[in-house]
Amino acid sequence: MGKIPNDDEDLFRAEMAGDGVVPLIVPARATMKKARPKPIPFKRIEDDLAIPGEMMSDTSGWDADIENGDLITFKRTGLPTDVLRKLKRGQWIVQASLDLHGLTTDGARTELGRFLVRARHGGIRCVRIVHGKGTRSPNNVAVIRNKVRLSLSRRDEVLAFCDAAPADGGAGAVIVLLKSS
Repeated sequence: MGKIPNDDEDLFRAEMAGDGVVPLIVPARATMKKARPKPIPFKRIEDDLAIPGEMMSDTSGWDADIENGDLITFKRTGLPTDVLRKLKRGQWIVQASLDLHGLTTDGARTELGRFLVRARHGGIRCVRIVHGKGTRSPNNVAVIRNKVRLSLSRRDEVLAFCDAAPADGGAGAVIVLLKSS
């Protein structure tokens, strides 16, 4: 004798089997979800591609005629005063550095633009730009120093800057705090 069915499903299966009905064998299938593609930040790419062109234009402050280096420190309007104080004291860790020694003003402008783009992409917040003191320039005028500082003061991603500590270049370098990306 066979097994006595004890619930409705067993009774149903027994009745169907008696009539010659067999259950279908369905192979096991895995449900696959397609991975969503990462979004492409078209606007950010467009903005980053425009930066070198902006650096080449007069609006960057690079081509302004500066006679003396009056711009020693800079702090974006609306920032707390302790940001500049902390930057001067070295409480921000310098994450990248650029040395402009030996470059022409055009070469320095190009390198500065590339460096700031790379820093922005890399999420770097604090950088050092070594521009020199201009002691070997005609009339001892620090041309690149002045152009770098004026250009930095006009860039939106720059929050603040100040002279580096004497061990890091003093007046021949600038420590720059950038916006977070």
